[in-house]
Amino acid sequence: MDTVRQVQYYVMQVPNKRGEAARALAAVRGLNLLVFTGFPSGRKAQLDFVPEDALAFTMAAKQAKLKLKAKKGGFLVQGDDRGGAVAELMQKLADAKVNVTAIDAVAAGMGRWGAILWVKPKDVAKASKALGAI
Repeated sequence: MDTVRQVQYYVMQVPNKRGEAARALAAVRGLNLLVFTGFPSGRKAQLDFVPEDALAFTMAAKQAKLKLKAKKGGFLVQGDDRGGAVAELMQKLADAKVNVTAIDAVAAGMGRWGAILWVKPKDVAKASKALGAI
């Protein structure tokens, strides 16, 4: 059975050069991140953080003078790995007429899988209902 959690994520723009992600991650060392992603965005890079404890994360980021641009919503999905797991997830959202902005899914090892996905703010409630989010 899959579990779906509605999560908050934080966005940060950094120069697209070596060491920037390491610097940002060092600032929140010791805090549990459920998800961390990074990718090029124009001439910069975008770092996305999904902390387990949002308050502790924002306090640590503020103390380290990290410039977080936005707090947004997303969904963290975790479950037992099986063929078609992501297809099932995407079909539930399609059936609910929810467009997925982005998704990253991975095999987590030991028979587990996980995904982080984002939808537009206007679709969060609809997606939450379709996915049975906690």
